[in-house]
Order: sequence, then C-alpha cells, then structure tokens
Amino acid sequence: MFDVFEKYLRSKAAFTAEELEQIQAVTTIKKLRKRQFLLQEGDVWTYNAFVAKGCMRIYSVDAKGVEHVLGFAVENWWTGDLQSLASGQPSRFNIDAIEDSVVLLIKKENFEHLRQIIPALHELVNAILHRSFLAQQSRIHTVISSSAEEKYRAFLQDFPEFARRIPQHMVASYLGMTTETLSRIRRNLV
Repeated sequence: MFDVFEKYLRSKAAFTAEELEQIQAVTTIKKLRKRQFLLQEGDVWTYNAFVAKGCMRIYSVDAKGVEHVLGFAVENWWTGDLQSLASGQPSRFNIDAIEDSVVLLIKKENFEHLRQIIPALHELVNAILHRSFLAQQSRIHTVISSSAEEKYRAFLQDFPEFARRIPQHMVASYLGMTTETLSRIRRNLV
C-alpha cells in the first residue's frame, strides 16, 4: 500500500527516491474493517494518517447519543484530529471506517522530523493546510447561509463520489439535516 502513498506524493511534489525511502521507513500500514475505529473519543491522536484505500468518517456524539458527522476521507485524503495532535489533549471525535479501509500512519514526531529535512514534504503540508482552511471556510459559509436543498446540491457538486459510497444518514448528519429531509430533497431532484 505504500505504492499508493508514493504515487500521491510524487503527484504533489518532487520527492527523491531517498526521501521516499525515509518516509516509508517510518510509515505503518493499518487495515480497518467496516465500522472499525481508527480513533475513539477520549484517546489522544498522535499520527498523521493518509487514506490509501476505503472511506473514513470523523464524527462526535452528543449527550443524547446523536452522531454529528464533521467530515469524510477517501483515497488520497488525509484524516485525523489536528486539535488533539497539536495539543496532546484527548480527542472529542471518533474516526471509523465506513468501508474496509487501509490507512498509512506516521507518528507525529517522525512526521515533524521529516518535514524539517524534506523541503518537498514541508511545502506539501503547507499547501494541504491552506486548502483545508479554505474548504472549512467554504463549508461554514454553506452551512450558515444555504437552504437544505442548496447544501445537498453543493455537496453533490463538491463530492460526487460521496453520494454513492456514503450512507444517506451520514450524509444528512454532515449536512446538518434529518434523514427524512434529505430523502425528500433527493426525491424532488429526480
């Protein structure tokens, strides 16, 4: 599975063979079955995680037991809890596999060391953080200023592959609506 990660890295920046070997040396491959946790609320997140295969979701559970989906990650996406990673505090989130998945993990300290010695990785991380910030800003704007139908249309436009892979109740939670509302919207769009 490292070959998937290597292909991704090479598509984003000019890494030397030696740099890729350094990255591979500190990378662990974790296979997850459907519904298996990568991270559970209360645990401290200590990795940078790359999804090589499958689909993951990050979510929280409120006091009433209701799940609130914050996001998804599919092949060639990164996942994790950056707040827990940066602070060392227990996570408020869960990350689990929506389908059988393979995730490549690099411990925080190893990743930071690699960023210091591999300029291409440092630049890649900066670009990812920039894109993530812009995506979150766009999502917040959509959530607070769009109708339920507009949210779903934006979701389909931004993530067409998610509609086929992710259960509708999870999509509804991500969009901040009930499953019934999403079903009604989907019927009206046909």
